[in-house]
Amino acid sequence: MAGKVYLVGAGPGDPDLITVKGLRLIQEADVILYDRLVNPELLKHAKKDAQLVYCGKLPHHHAMKQETINHFLVKYAKKGLNVIRLKGGDPFVFGRGGEEAEECAKHDIYFEIVPGITSGIAASAYAGIPVTHRELSRSFAFITGHQMGDVEAEHQWEHLAKAVDTICVYMGVSHLPSIKNKLIKAGKSPKTPIALVHWGTLGVQKTVVGTLETIENRIVEEGISNPSMIVIGEVVRLHQKLHWFEKEIQPQLPVLHG
Repeated sequence: MAGKVYLVGAGPGDPDLITVKGLRLIQEADVILYDRLVNPELLKHAKKDAQLVYCGKLPHHHAMKQETINHFLVKYAKKGLNVIRLKGGDPFVFGRGGEEAEECAKHDIYFEIVPGITSGIAASAYAGIPVTHRELSRSFAFITGHQMGDVEAEHQWEHLAKAVDTICVYMGVSHLPSIKNKLIKAGKSPKTPIALVHWGTLGVQKTVVGTLETIENRIVEEGISNPSMIVIGEVVRLHQKLHWFEKEIQPQLPVLHG
């Protein structure tokens, strides 16, 4: 009999933020294919004889192509093994979980989706920035910075600037100059608050706050790079009042792969 594939969200980095179901499945898995931003503390819960397969991806450098990952999911499941695809954040939020589920369905492999806490919400919360607020934000959008240069996606910036209160941008640090220019051109005020949350939810988390017109200089001054979540909107003003996590953390290096 064929095994099963579980697409499990590992959460944003803090290992305590994985779901109870996700942790149980890690403990029971025969094979775990895991991403670069999965906290290695979670892998310590795997069975001693579980096979661990690294599928990490860096910008412009993939340890394993998506097609190969898809192939392995089907291959191991057809051997009758229980397979975990352990993904940072949530499998269906810019994680290609939909593509992997489609591959399983194509080959009649049983699969389940186990949601995880996505960094757009978690990193913001750990920085004291609520993505919604009764007085400041009644709508929010998640967007990937990787689509910069996509002609069909260019029109979205006007809609985002005018219709959405809070914008959370994944994988957007390298495109930040273009993102802020497009938002200003589409009508967003240059004074709009913006925050970058670097290594959100981990012990080295660092939040840098500015405005659309000042943020480029701020991140250069603070040395901010990937991985960072970008949060844009009036709710960023609450960071100064609500930044609970960075008051409590003890500095520690995030020992992640890659």
